[in-house]
Amino acid sequence: MKKLLIYTLTVLLIAGCSRSKSKLYKETDSFVESLSTTYESYGLFGGTEHSKTTEDGKYKITPIGRLINVKIMEAAGDGEYEDLKDDLEGHYKGDARVNKVYICQAGTIMIDCRD
Repeated sequence: MKKLLIYTLTVLLIAGCSRSKSKLYKETDSFVESLSTTYESYGLFGGTEHSKTTEDGKYKITPIGRLINVKIMEAAGDGEYEDLKDDLEGHYKGDARVNKVYICQAGTIMIDCRD
């Protein structure tokens, strides 16, 4: 009985993870990977042509140089960006290609992949 309860809670936690976050991770992972394999840098303005929006339209991801900017496309307050920063920090924890995840002055999230 105890094992069933633990299994059920684990499944609910996994299923409860936002699908939009997994779509976001897929897109940001793609940019992080490309900066270590394909591109030295996206350039100061070159990233706009490479911008991606998640399938659900919730996030816009734009590479700028060796930074990856993540913007929430709906009205969002500081709390939502703080939560997103924490989620992305957890996702990239231990990934040597990512130096830092932070909220930038413009209020969006930056994933720092600079050498």
